[in-house]
Amino acid sequence: MAKAIRIERTGGPEVLQLVDVTVGPPGPGEARLRQTAIGVDFVDVYHRTGLYPLSLPTGIGVEAAGVVEAVGPGVDRVKPGERVAYLAAPGAYATERVVPADRLVRLPDSLGDTAAAGAWLKGLTVAALVTRTYPVKAGETVVVHAAAGGVGSIMVQWLRALGATVIGVVSTEEKATTARLLGCNHVIVSGREDFAARVREITAGRGVPVVYDSVGRATFEGSLDCLQPLGTMVSFGNASGPVPPVDVGVLGRKGSLFLTRPSVFHYVARREDLERHAAALLEMIGAGKVKVDVTRSWPLAQAAEAHRALEGRGTDGGKLRW
Repeated sequence: MAKAIRIERTGGPEVLQLVDVTVGPPGPGEARLRQTAIGVDFVDVYHRTGLYPLSLPTGIGVEAAGVVEAVGPGVDRVKPGERVAYLAAPGAYATERVVPADRLVRLPDSLGDTAAAGAWLKGLTVAALVTRTYPVKAGETVVVHAAAGGVGSIMVQWLRALGATVIGVVSTEEKATTARLLGCNHVIVSGREDFAARVREITAGRGVPVVYDSVGRATFEGSLDCLQPLGTMVSFGNASGPVPPVDVGVLGRKGSLFLTRPSVFHYVARREDLERHAAALLEMIGAGKVKVDVTRSWPLAQAAEAHRALEGRGTDGGKLRW
């Protein structure tokens, strides 16, 4: 029988329960997968705690890689035996799963399941943020918070490949070393100096056209102060807690700034957009411009331990296995 992680109430990692589940045959437009690697991401924590509410009881996890075992009527996009990855509604923490076939993307032989599961959500997020939310151009200087983290590490590499100058903001000296190795042109340790003042110094007072901020509450105001007039604040995470209500007038006072709160799920909701961003991600990885390093993994039964490590900053993500 298949195994899956379910939650019946929101709370700490202890609410993650391993249970037996029956996975039926795929219906029209669906495919059944035998999952081989499952990504562990901060959005899973947000779902578990109720920050992003779900109807309970529910599964958890939004990305995985695996092998197609069966397809339902009308499915010709994939076929049994093919390796695929997906980003979909919560429920990925499972050994087997039925998913909509239009969420599946075939994986090249050169990309292993572990790397795919560790990079899918993060990589598609980066693809959307740097090519659509704010299309970064060669020669531009940008600020990336949590530059050594899961999304940040991919974003830094991608931006460097685009020809951008990257100012990475990190929380520790150890992460500063990682950020430099990833390709950051400048690295700021936020607890050691005023990152907004340092950005102004680096840019000779001009500021930057865009800030990518996944930290949230602790960095929001400072990120606005990094921007040049008409700059774009991309707030896409809550690692330090959600951003409090914003007085939109501050955007005008600080230079007619743009503020957006993107979700990758909206950016890949249409199949053509999913294919475009997935192709860009796979091209970056295939060309060696973006390297994915999944350093930790846990058995599915230890999903709670994976969440504790993620919340304790002992990892920037990883994968589940069995």
